[in-house]
Amino acid sequence: MTHQINKYQRAKERNIMRHYPTIIMRIICIAFVLLFFCVPCIAANRLVIGKSQGDKQLAEYFHDQTMKLSEKCLRNIKSLEDWENKRLKYRKQLFEMLSLDPLPEKTDLKAVITGTVEHEEFIVENIHFQSMPGLYVTGNLYVPRNIEKPAPAILYVCGHGPTKKNNISYGNKVSYQRHAAWFARHGYVCLIIDTLQMGEIEAIHHGTYRYDMWWWNSRGYTSAGVEAWNCIRSLDYLQTRKEVDKNRIGVTGRSGGGAYSWWIAALDDRIKAAVPVAGITDLQNHVVDGCVEGHCDCMYIVNTYRWNYPIVAALVAPRPLLISNSDKDTIFPLDGVVRVHEKVREIYRLYDADDKLGLQITEGPHKDTQELRIHAFVWFNRFLKGENPLIDTPAVPFFEPEQLKVFDELPADEKNTKIQESFVPTAKEPMVPKSDAQWEKQRKAWMKMLRKKSFRGWPRPSQVVPLDMKCVFSVEREGIQLSAYDFTSQPHVRLRLYLAHKARLKNPEVARLNVLDEQRWTKWLNCMRFGFKDELSDQKSKYQKPDMNNYRRMCERLLTFTGAVAYVAPRGIGPDAWNSNERKQVQIRRRFMLLGQTADSMRVWDVRRAIQALRTIDTVGEAPVSLQAKDKMAGIALYASLFEPDITSLDLVNLPITHLNGPTFLNVMRYLDMPQAVAMAAERSQVRLIQDSDLGWQFPQAVAEKLEWPDEQFQLHVLNDYPDFLLNYIPDNGRF
Repeated sequence: MTHQINKYQRAKERNIMRHYPTIIMRIICIAFVLLFFCVPCIAANRLVIGKSQGDKQLAEYFHDQTMKLSEKCLRNIKSLEDWENKRLKYRKQLFEMLSLDPLPEKTDLKAVITGTVEHEEFIVENIHFQSMPGLYVTGNLYVPRNIEKPAPAILYVCGHGPTKKNNISYGNKVSYQRHAAWFARHGYVCLIIDTLQMGEIEAIHHGTYRYDMWWWNSRGYTSAGVEAWNCIRSLDYLQTRKEVDKNRIGVTGRSGGGAYSWWIAALDDRIKAAVPVAGITDLQNHVVDGCVEGHCDCMYIVNTYRWNYPIVAALVAPRPLLISNSDKDTIFPLDGVVRVHEKVREIYRLYDADDKLGLQITEGPHKDTQELRIHAFVWFNRFLKGENPLIDTPAVPFFEPEQLKVFDELPADEKNTKIQESFVPTAKEPMVPKSDAQWEKQRKAWMKMLRKKSFRGWPRPSQVVPLDMKCVFSVEREGIQLSAYDFTSQPHVRLRLYLAHKARLKNPEVARLNVLDEQRWTKWLNCMRFGFKDELSDQKSKYQKPDMNNYRRMCERLLTFTGAVAYVAPRGIGPDAWNSNERKQVQIRRRFMLLGQTADSMRVWDVRRAIQALRTIDTVGEAPVSLQAKDKMAGIALYASLFEPDITSLDLVNLPITHLNGPTFLNVMRYLDMPQAVAMAAERSQVRLIQDSDLGWQFPQAVAEKLEWPDEQFQLHVLNDYPDFLLNYIPDNGRF
């Protein structure tokens, strides 16, 4: 198939160039004015997520956490030796946070050329290869005509620019073909590849916020990792081509392609020059200013090690790097881009390589403009060719989508559409330990991984603030004493703990802490409002009508119960509920991940702090503490018990059997799942599971039997109808 440039096309090019500005440096001044005046206004409007007290506290929390990570970023790098000592460690961490540790095996690419398209200056090969068996990468290889020796090459990675006709995807390589054509017309081999989401085989980038696949976080999976891996294998493919000079390979792309340019340039030294366009900014923009709401999951690492993004940029040093952006880009705001550049410039200066780092700011929105392209062309000419010719030819498309299509029929063995289910291996089913020593070794290994990989976002011991307990009220009615205490879990996270018991109770036998989700908070509040309306008038719930019947039942049990019962709703629930808008809730959860946390992992921390607070109350004294919770909150309570001493028992109702169903903790499924956590808890506390089935709990049962733990250490009760009193009121002495 042949495509010739006609006279009309040449006239069109000349017309474009006539109106194309050749000098744009003057707009940098405008850009910096916008930096200091426009962008802060945008950020201020995005800071408060909602109007409630919970929302205000959350916004303050996100700001505080973000600033701490920003201040920490590259702070201790004072010399080149400091950086070199850190660089390999950082790169290894980046591989891990991109779901690439362990690195997949480099299997046969099985590259296939399915067709060619001819232009008078270059030839396009429509190709596909498999970055791993069944994971297909579709692309076009643009090769200049009459190459006499190996030429420099460009890997072009595409942003979100799908091309579809009649429900057939032609890939985003079609949308960005003008870039590849320009490179080929100027002596470069250029491989332009489709992305996972918008390729000819349409897979998923938007797992968490569009499809509720929060288990991506628990599995340590990000679609950014697949894009990074496909880029690595693309370099492998380019190095098989005789037309390519293996020592002169660059990478560029914009938006999503800008992000993928960052990943591959930071991970792989085969990239000798990079121009990421509109693909990076810092945590302040993403978390505080709300830019996360404009991005899909493919833009983000699983931030296990709590990075800010200048570290990614610094890993490219001292290779030539041009950071390219426009001044009115709302999802990569100018102030954040400048902050990244300022941080990474410090690293380039350590190498005495200032001349290899550039910052290009053009006027315009988040758009693929000619002004952005021309500087990329200049940069690659300078560092891959050692030339500086006048850029007098625009980047224009030449082909119809049909000409660049790779597959006539999609392969039946493709794994693209389900790659999230296998790309990151989960922990293998563990063997039942044969001895106490073997169990202790396994338990210590799991706990170590939980601290390092799942709960790294918790405050370090030196960062833990005082509880600052304040008694809000303590009143007696109908023989029942109800008290409320406010305590600090973290800075900007102030929670309320309620304690109920029969009046004048001394030396309670047990203090039972109920961990409430929104549904059980509503039930409890509406019950208690019947007897304590005035004291609870400031608290909100979905149903405002007091529940007399349950209140009477609760009183009956409390009056005969020899212990105290406490209630806490972790952050974002009940008294401190966040914005109830579903979309906002999703974006709040994503913000936590960007900070190297999850909402659920920080709720585990809240429960730990509630246990500590409970033990400071005089009424509780030395009473043993037990925990009760239901559904996903049962998982929160379970993990809290692993990190707090002397939890006498756990009553867990409808505990999810796997983290696929929650709660969500970063990376947890790479090391263990819920049955293993139950076994660890059962070694320390009496664990009673109340489930609708006994399936899936063989591991803790087998461990308890093999290690000859007392029968009461692990009990599994199968009930089709969970009695409410187990969660919201008073247990009947542990009988079910």
